[in-house]
Amino acid sequence: MPGFKLFLLKAAGLSLVATVLSLPAAADVSEPVKACLQEGKQQFSNQQYQVAKETFTRCVKLAPSDAETQLSLAGVLLTLEDLDGAEQAFRAALSVMTRTSPYLSYTYSMLGDIALKRQQNDEAFVWYTKSLESNAANVNSLVGKGVIVEYQGDKKGAAEFYRSALAVEPLNLIARQRLVNLEPDYFSDEEILDALKQRYAISPKTTELTDEMRQTFVNIHRAEQRRGVNYLKKKYPKVPADFLVTINKGTDFERELLTKDGYDALQKHIGQDAIGVFQKAGVPVKDVFSLRDMKGNKIFKADSTLTDSGFFVYTEALQNRKAFLLPDESVAPSKETLAQIARVEEELKKAGYVEISRKELKFLEKETKCSEETLRKELGVYALPVNKKTRRYFIIAQQTPDPKKGIPYYYLMKERAKYDKSVKVPKNSLAESYAYYGYTICFDDGKLLN
Repeated sequence: MPGFKLFLLKAAGLSLVATVLSLPAAADVSEPVKACLQEGKQQFSNQQYQVAKETFTRCVKLAPSDAETQLSLAGVLLTLEDLDGAEQAFRAALSVMTRTSPYLSYTYSMLGDIALKRQQNDEAFVWYTKSLESNAANVNSLVGKGVIVEYQGDKKGAAEFYRSALAVEPLNLIARQRLVNLEPDYFSDEEILDALKQRYAISPKTTELTDEMRQTFVNIHRAEQRRGVNYLKKKYPKVPADFLVTINKGTDFERELLTKDGYDALQKHIGQDAIGVFQKAGVPVKDVFSLRDMKGNKIFKADSTLTDSGFFVYTEALQNRKAFLLPDESVAPSKETLAQIARVEEELKKAGYVEISRKELKFLEKETKCSEETLRKELGVYALPVNKKTRRYFIIAQQTPDPKKGIPYYYLMKERAKYDKSVKVPKNSLAESYAYYGYTICFDDGKLLN
C-alpha cells in the first residue's frame, strides 16, 4: 500500500495511543502499579519513548494481568515501530479484557493498524470490523477500512467510510482530505454540476452534465490536489481575482478552488516552466516539444501545455530524474515483450539460427545486392522486432533443403575467413555457382535473380 496512506493511519493510530496513555490508571491496581504507569505516561508525553518503553515493561512485570499496563507498553512499542512487540502486547491485553472493556475497540483498531502497515490488508479489515462491532464510532477503524476499500478500487465505498468518520469527528483532517481526494469518484452528477458552477467552469443555468464537463471537473480537481492553488500564488504577487474562489469561508472547512480561468492559467505556466526544466536537463530547444514519456506518448499538447503523463515527466525532471525519451530514443520493451523475444530467440537457436549484427546485415546487402526485404523473404534472414525502431537479425547456420536459405551464412563465413583462417566456409552449391559465373544474387533493384 502506498506510503502516503500508511502515514495517515500511523498519525491516526498514534493519536489514539496518546489518548489511551492519558487515561487514569484503573482503580483496582496497586499503588506501585499506578505510580509506574503515571511515570511512563509522563515520559511518553515528553517524547522519551525509549525510556517510557523501559518503564512500561517494568509496569507489566508488576501487573501482567492488567490490561492497561499491557496497552501502555503496546502503545509505546507501536510508536517506536516495533510491530512484533506491539502486536504481542496488544494480544496480551486482549487475553485479559472483558467483553465490556472500554479498551476493546481501541485494541482491535491498533491490531488493524499493525496488519495494515505490514500490508496484510485482509487481516487488517477483520480487525477494524471487530473494532467497529465493539464501537461503531471508532474513527481510526472507519478510516482504516476506508483506506483498504479505496486501495481495492471501491472509491464510493471508501467515501462512505470517510463520511461516517466525519459524522463522528467533523474536524478529522485525515478523513476529510481522503474524502476530498475522492470527489470525482463518488460525486453525483448534480454535485459535479455544482462543483463546476462554483469554479465558474459552466453556466449557472446548466442542468445536464456531459462527458466533457465531467472530464473538466476531473482535470481541475486533479490540478487542485497537485497544489495548483499554491503554484499560482507563487507565480503572482497577487493572484487575479478570477483565478481562485473560496468556499466555506470563515469556517473550519474553508477551501480554495481553481476557477476554469485559473486552471487554464496554471496549465500554461506549468508548460512554460517545463520547457525551462527540460532545457536545464540537457534537452535541446528544438527537441523539447518532441519529447515523449517512457511509453512513447507525447508529453506536450498542441497548445504547449502538458498532458497528464507529461506532468509526471516534468515533476520527475524537477527531482533530476529522467523519465522522458528524446526523438532518437526508442521505447524500452515491456517485461511481456522481453519474455516473448526470449521465447522466439530460443526457438530460433533450436532451429539452427545464429544472430548477426546490423553491420553484418549491411555487409550481406552489399555483397548480394539484395534488399533487406529480399533477404528476409527469400534467403532465410529472420528479423526479430524489439520495438518500433529496433530489430535483431538471425540467419540459418546449417544445411537446409533449400540452398538459398544458406547463402547469407556462406557469404558471412567467407568474409570472416579472410581474417581468421580457422573459420570454415560451408559448402553452398548455389552461392558457389553464382560466384563462378560472376553473378550477384540480386538485381540492382534488390530483387532475387532468377
